[in-house]
Amino acid sequence: MTDRVAAAEGLFVPPGHGRVVRTPAQHVTFKVTGSHSRTASTFEVIVPPGFDVGAHVHTRSEELFYVLEGELDVLAFEPRIRTRDHWQKWESRSGRRVVRATPGTVVVVPPGCPHAFANPAETPAKMFFQASPPPDHERYFEELLEILADGGPPDQAAIEALRRRYDIEQLTPLKHR
Repeated sequence: MTDRVAAAEGLFVPPGHGRVVRTPAQHVTFKVTGSHSRTASTFEVIVPPGFDVGAHVHTRSEELFYVLEGELDVLAFEPRIRTRDHWQKWESRSGRRVVRATPGTVVVVPPGCPHAFANPAETPAKMFFQASPPPDHERYFEELLEILADGGPPDQAAIEALRRRYDIEQLTPLKHR
């Protein structure tokens, strides 16, 4: 009977709670992980000024971004031409361009869709981020933040190798100030 009671209880994560992983390049709070959900991992991400995750694509993962504070430049389309840099200048075949996402903006990225986000402002941005299926993204974040921990220029080779292990094809480089 005890197992049934425990299985019938949901997860409650109060404001300010969750496991925090922080570097000069990013601040991620794990809210829901694969140990809590079969469908998605959920994070609160503070994106510092100048951070650019770089355009990338997943073959299996689906993501959702919800901007809570600040502004982010966001890409979520297949461009006419994939260039090795400057995803902010990409355009889709239908004429779609990168958008400036403000608080309340939701972006859903299906598998196979190139996407990126960057903080062009001088103040941090905050977003709710969900990745499905779990737990790949939480493991990816842990390893990525280890690579970025020293605050120096990103080790692009290490990042690309990490991303290949986690269903991420890197299209443009990750950057941060």
